[in-house]
Amino acid sequence: MPQTQTSCPRCRQPLVAEVEQIFDVSTDPKAKSRFLSGMVNIVRCPACGFQGQLSVPVVYHDAGKELLLTYFPPELGLQANEQERLIGPLINKVLNGLPPEKRKAYLLRPQTMLTMQRMVETILEADGITREMLDKQQQRLRLLERLAGASSEERKKIIKEEEAQIDEDFFAILSRLFQVAAAQGDEQSARQLAEVQKDLIQNTAIGKELQKQSREVEDVVQSLQKASQKGELTREKLLDMILATKSEAAFNTLVSLARNGLDYAFFEVLTQRIDSSQGEKKAELVKLRERLLEITHEIDQALQQAREATRQLLDSIVKAPNVEEAVLQNLGAIDQYFVDLLGQELEAARKAGDLERSVKLQQIMGVIEKASAPPPEIAFIEELLEAEDEDTLKAKVKDNGHRVTPEFLQVLNGIIAQSENQKQPAEIVDKLKKIYRMSLRVSMQQSLSK
Repeated sequence: MPQTQTSCPRCRQPLVAEVEQIFDVSTDPKAKSRFLSGMVNIVRCPACGFQGQLSVPVVYHDAGKELLLTYFPPELGLQANEQERLIGPLINKVLNGLPPEKRKAYLLRPQTMLTMQRMVETILEADGITREMLDKQQQRLRLLERLAGASSEERKKIIKEEEAQIDEDFFAILSRLFQVAAAQGDEQSARQLAEVQKDLIQNTAIGKELQKQSREVEDVVQSLQKASQKGELTREKLLDMILATKSEAAFNTLVSLARNGLDYAFFEVLTQRIDSSQGEKKAELVKLRERLLEITHEIDQALQQAREATRQLLDSIVKAPNVEEAVLQNLGAIDQYFVDLLGQELEAARKAGDLERSVKLQQIMGVIEKASAPPPEIAFIEELLEAEDEDTLKAKVKDNGHRVTPEFLQVLNGIIAQSENQKQPAEIVDKLKKIYRMSLRVSMQQSLSK
């Protein structure tokens, strides 16, 4: 997302924030989930500690559902003509990103949303999500707030009383909130949410079941990796692993990861196994074959759609008047598929002697490489983790005191909280904590010497 110079809504101090105003599902399939998460255009002011959402005009577009929605924050206090002046260029960007054959009548009548909540509801209604479903989501969030603010004993009592509301969706919301808190370096919130998750896993039936499934998925992934590393991953072995899965989550994970192995030869092995079986066992294998054929077809269709969307995105960026700006606006949609396709197209353009296209594709590659470089704080943490012993670590921290900034400590805190929640190896977590203690000491010494 492009960085914009703005000011803190509370203290008015200048700050730089990542601002996203166009959410176009047609060019970025992940735009919807980002927008609906409510965690876009969030700023954190280092001066007064304010953390919240910036008031900026936004445009949401989904060509598949013929939705073009606009929202202008009323607190900005601008007249209708000024609002149109600011919203107009955003709508034009959406229109310019569409090929002529996809420009339909709905684009001439953008729907104005009076509140952000109404905008969210309109998007969800187009997906068939009812008011009742939205109310249930709000109930989950309110329950989560109660759990996060309660003591350990109070929390267990609330869990017992409200267990009927705690389902897989509840855990999904909790997980997303934790990831946001950890990414923003909000250590206190991350720890509170981790404690809530721990109590929910220990004291609810769904929590115990999800933990069991999680372990089964981990076991499946590890077994697949070990068999692959040892060169033992034959089609017969893969079939045995699929048959041994105990949960839907483990089955889907294994099939998804091993899609390339589910080829014609694999189905020949499965058919031979069916022919040599009888009775109930044979019926189960026939059912498995039908299920695998259906799943692989769905995976292939999804991959094909993803490739087509990726190609359309690349073409729209190449045709954009400002290639660098177009890349930065679509960073959220750029994944490994995009990078692979970009490399293929660059090679093809060079072979064809298409200098103009080669230059643009190389420019796109350069912008992506620059944007994907780890932040200086992450790079420094990785450098410190490579220290062979404690003396070397101390020396590195001391010699790089100028890199021990409040932002560095904040990022480090977030990584520690995330590592603990994800149950990273104890030696890694301990080393991160040691780095934090050393860095905090250096930071305090710097402050006292000023």
